[in-house]
Amino acid sequence: MSVTVTGQKQNKNRGIDYKWIALLNVIIAALMGSINGSITLISLPAIFNGIHIDPMTSFQYLLWILMGYGLVTATLLLSFGRLSDIYGRVKLFRLGFLIFTVGSVLLYLTPSTGDAGAIEIIAFRILQAIGSAMFMANSSAILTDAFPPNERGRALGIHMVAFMSGQFIGLILGGVLAVYDWRYVFLVSVPFAVLGTLMSTFKLKETSIRSPDAKIDVWGNLTFILGITLLLLGVTYGLMPYGNDPMGWNNPWVVVSMVLGVVFMALFLWVETKVEDPMFRLDLFKVKMFTYANVAGLLNSLGRGGMMFMLILLLQGIWLPLHGYSYESTPFWAGIYMLPLTIGVMIMGPTAGWLSDKYGPRWIATAGMLINTVGFLILASMPYTFNYLEFGLTLFLMGLGSGMFSSPNSASIMNSVPAQERGVASGMMMTMMNTAFTASMAIFFTIVIVGITQRFPDAMTSSLASIGAVQLAPVLSNIPPTGALFSAFLGYNPVSTILAGLPASFSAAIPHSTLATLTGTTWFPSTLAGAFVPALHMSFYIGAVFTATAAVLSALRGETYVHELEVLKDTRSKPGEED
Repeated sequence: MSVTVTGQKQNKNRGIDYKWIALLNVIIAALMGSINGSITLISLPAIFNGIHIDPMTSFQYLLWILMGYGLVTATLLLSFGRLSDIYGRVKLFRLGFLIFTVGSVLLYLTPSTGDAGAIEIIAFRILQAIGSAMFMANSSAILTDAFPPNERGRALGIHMVAFMSGQFIGLILGGVLAVYDWRYVFLVSVPFAVLGTLMSTFKLKETSIRSPDAKIDVWGNLTFILGITLLLLGVTYGLMPYGNDPMGWNNPWVVVSMVLGVVFMALFLWVETKVEDPMFRLDLFKVKMFTYANVAGLLNSLGRGGMMFMLILLLQGIWLPLHGYSYESTPFWAGIYMLPLTIGVMIMGPTAGWLSDKYGPRWIATAGMLINTVGFLILASMPYTFNYLEFGLTLFLMGLGSGMFSSPNSASIMNSVPAQERGVASGMMMTMMNTAFTASMAIFFTIVIVGITQRFPDAMTSSLASIGAVQLAPVLSNIPPTGALFSAFLGYNPVSTILAGLPASFSAAIPHSTLATLTGTTWFPSTLAGAFVPALHMSFYIGAVFTATAAVLSALRGETYVHELEVLKDTRSKPGEED
């Protein structure tokens, strides 16, 4: 009991300014980590051109650069969260900044080109991800240590706004910087990483209540890292073509990886019930607020992770070209047109945090998930020729919903655990969110690829017949579904590339008007839309199921629960015991 009271006194003795210093450090970390996670989404074409790699023949590199950062971060968050409870949160937080800085500099200096250059970029991004996992695992815990219970919702809300806003700021920055030099995409992180390293070294104080007698959970770490790595590797390679199949879910190595991943994760949960100091505190799930808020957050991430990716594909591959934007410019403009989502989060995140401090998180978070459910259903009903005003308002609505949910939900989780367990609780929360985010991309991407595989050849043949070029059907109908999708994502028209590779005699027989139609900005996206949009709508309906379920769990979490206050209440009800 004295632990809680001491923590409160320390909070007062640090002075009113310290909490804002802690918040500024955490905001820098959140922005930097999330911007770095999304900035490559937009700048991949420039990166591949810069290292002289054809992305359509190097799909494995494309997928690893795209997903490797999130995979490594999700794998390490839980371990770093537990280590911070033992050795100190600020120590790991500042070390994370330093490692991230080194990784960013190395990415800017990437010396090689070709396959070697791609491998170097993947390796340096993994180094960045290790640093990112260190500060992400501790950010929520540092804020919870610095702010009193009645202000944590607002602080965590601002943190969540920074994290979610960074994902969309990265889209715009990537589009702007890639125009000048692909290396600037990685250089932009360096000044902020250096500033964060210096601030966390000289301004942050180690005020957490540590567990120095706790032991490192060696077996838990090994089984968890093996399990989550195998699962996420299986998911990643399941998205790659295998033989004549457009995806690799039938690849024996993928099947073995997934099965072994499930086995090791089950073994991990068993180990955590046996070791003296588990890294994954299963006993925390006895707290109703902790359990329901975490599962609701996981379901929200399952819906949100794939949604952003699908909307970018829709904008870059179909809507923007149909509205006259060149393929080269679509990555940048996709980021611009996604801004209403960011604005909604920025408006509602801090507001929802303040409201949850005052009125409790239950109904605010629940309303946020209900709003997102409605947003998914609206998106599922829109044609691919949608009016942007309706689309933008829907994104803004979903941004408001995300902001309403995220900060109260995070505050619920962090308020419900003892002070000495905040590091591991933060790591558990972020691990579940990041793993679900990666899984969401795999789920939505699989749905879309399966749908395109079934519909694309017929759509291509029908579209060619409508312009009197049915003789090209045997050639163009063989465009791989992943090639069609990622060409749209990377901002170029694959038809031009295929036609350039045809014999001159064959190309000469095609009328100039037909060639102009095929290589224009409207024919290919219209053809792709017929195969892509039905599967896209299905993914939105699945997203609605995830968020509706999250709303139910959020409503069932109960009223406000703050561990310090509950402990003090319990001791006051037993006056015969010492405080």
